[in-house]
Amino acid sequence: MEQTWTHTTVLLNEAVDALLNRPVELPDSVKLEDGHYVDATFGRGGHSRLLLSRLSPQARLTAFDKDPQAVAEAERVAESDPRFSIRHQGFAQLSDLPAQSCQGLLMDLGISSPQIDDPARGFSFRAEGPLDMRMDPTRGRSVAEWLRVAEVREIAEVIRDYGEERFAGPIAKAIVERRQAGRPLATTAELAQLVAGAVKTREPGQNPATRTFQAFRIFINAELEELQAALEASLDVLQTGGRLVVISFHSLEDRIVKQFIARHAREVYDRRAPFAAPTPTRLRAVERLRPSEAEVAANPRARSAIMRVAVRTDAERGEA
Repeated sequence: MEQTWTHTTVLLNEAVDALLNRPVELPDSVKLEDGHYVDATFGRGGHSRLLLSRLSPQARLTAFDKDPQAVAEAERVAESDPRFSIRHQGFAQLSDLPAQSCQGLLMDLGISSPQIDDPARGFSFRAEGPLDMRMDPTRGRSVAEWLRVAEVREIAEVIRDYGEERFAGPIAKAIVERRQAGRPLATTAELAQLVAGAVKTREPGQNPATRTFQAFRIFINAELEELQAALEASLDVLQTGGRLVVISFHSLEDRIVKQFIARHAREVYDRRAPFAAPTPTRLRAVERLRPSEAEVAANPRARSAIMRVAVRTDAERGEA
């Protein structure tokens, strides 16, 4: 019997409300419910399904996802709703969409519960499985394959930069020493055990392997690079008044989103031409929201989520 895993969408109503909240930049004649929207990270479709329920028959919703299991779920939605389409691509491919074609864009950067809970995907230290961690297991190298060839310095940099782990050096050294002894890491349990032996202290309640698993997942899927590319693409694909809604789950992601919005929501003056008009802002920051206490109590995986909302202004396209 095929095992199934459930997924609870974080900030479900809040994200959809943010997409459909009319900004001051948008004329009253524009009907938000008729627009083209993008769910850049379909996952298991919670946001997409709710959004479709609030859109008109004339609207369109395009979704992206790299995970074949997520794409299979999305195809079932597409079979029953002609307004919806799915692309088996990472959201960096937002740049393939026509310019100014999107009324609202949602990026939920969290890993879905079925990915975490399925040991075969290799994302979690809670159950033994192959050391994989690829969002799309049909493409690229798994974590195990990378660790068979990576040097101590590279491994340590990944753990330190993407996991903010202060014991990155000892962990990387232990991984390479094990490989050189003829026992390369192959499973999540082996990695978790190795990290536990290399990490001397840890915050109460946190598994010693948490930061290392996060780091390897981010690295192997190029998550931060893809986020940067998708954010830049959003400036082109969003219409004037179009809303950008991003939900992040750790400080590295949120820092990128926060700085991106701040950079494009700030007027820039040329010091060499003090009387010249400033570069116009391309975004207007709207909102920063965290899950309610009730949502966190019902779904502990929501506790670190931060949602940021910005609106695309009418600044000239192509300006920095």
